[in-house]
Amino acid sequence: MQWTDRIRQIKIILVIVAIVIAVASLFVSHILTRDLEQEERNKMEVWAEAMRSLNTADENTDLNLVLKVINENNTIPVIVMDSYQNVQTFRNIHTKNKKDSDNLKALTLLGRQLLKQGHNIRIQLGDSVKSDYIDVCYEDSLMLRRLEFYPFVQLGVVLIFVIIAIFALLSSKKAEQNKVWVGLSKETAHQLGTPISSLMAWTEILKENYPEDELIPELDNDVKRLQLIADRFSKIGSLPEMVPTSLNEVLNHVIDYMDRRTSKKVKIVKKIPIYDIIVKLNASLFEWVIENLSKNAVDAMGGEMGTITLYIEETEAKVFIDVSDTGKGIKQKDVKNVFRPGFTTKKRGWGLGLCLAKRIVEEYHKGKIWVKNSEVGKGTTFRIELKK
Repeated sequence: MQWTDRIRQIKIILVIVAIVIAVASLFVSHILTRDLEQEERNKMEVWAEAMRSLNTADENTDLNLVLKVINENNTIPVIVMDSYQNVQTFRNIHTKNKKDSDNLKALTLLGRQLLKQGHNIRIQLGDSVKSDYIDVCYEDSLMLRRLEFYPFVQLGVVLIFVIIAIFALLSSKKAEQNKVWVGLSKETAHQLGTPISSLMAWTEILKENYPEDELIPELDNDVKRLQLIADRFSKIGSLPEMVPTSLNEVLNHVIDYMDRRTSKKVKIVKKIPIYDIIVKLNASLFEWVIENLSKNAVDAMGGEMGTITLYIEETEAKVFIDVSDTGKGIKQKDVKNVFRPGFTTKKRGWGLGLCLAKRIVEEYHKGKIWVKNSEVGKGTTFRIELKK
């Protein structure tokens, strides 16, 4: 619980830091963009004044300074248009068309668009208001346009950083949980080993002293069952051996086991093909999954009359196993949590069975398991998908 709270706090801190960085980035970028826009506007006013001096110059005018100002503009795209909106000259605009007529048309359209946007400085060529004039139309420089997009790039980088950080935290959490699972499983198998060995020895003594006793074979079966459980726990954390196995036999073993330990009120029905369906799996661990689903189905009926149905459906590439019951069902809000460690609707229970089942199916057998459907008061169906 403390680890979960810590992860939640770190995620909240990361999100807050990302928001602060994003807001600060947008604010600073806005100020820089506004200042650069004003600076470019001032430069264009000087450039426009130079153009006016060039257009009104006579033979006594010194044009060295004027030409220097005009030629020093190497970054801001400019189109000079007369009072009839015809292009007089342009600068820092790369034309793509091969024909001059097409270039002139494109420049004229761009110039008129800039006029509508107010990106122009009007220069009177005479002393009166009605005299001819020219419009110096300009676009934002490449540097300014890049600066406008920079905050979005920075936001993307920050977002990627936050996603990677959260993913790393979740991965470390999962790795730690896996270590706990493996350690708990290995320790359980180890602790079971000693009493199982003692029970096996006592069983052999009982067989010799009471060879006719009918209960001793059942005791022997239960000891073997404990051995199987210990073996299953010992395999958690290590890569189990996958061998071609008859899925029919696996389900029949589970049905035989459940029939002997389930109330007569519960009927177990199997709907499986008469021919063997061979799938690569670890029989011991996969039986555990089906047993767990079946036991949950029995618990869901609460001692009432009901039916558990084991169904197999086969396609060319996949096999589907459904475990259905007619129990109390799962609430819709709980369906997404049933495989979460610690989640249980029982008064007694650790909430680990379905979590382990999911791990065995998905991590060891590379399959899938999910709640196919569930309706409160009518029952639940779990579906397992395996590749052939």
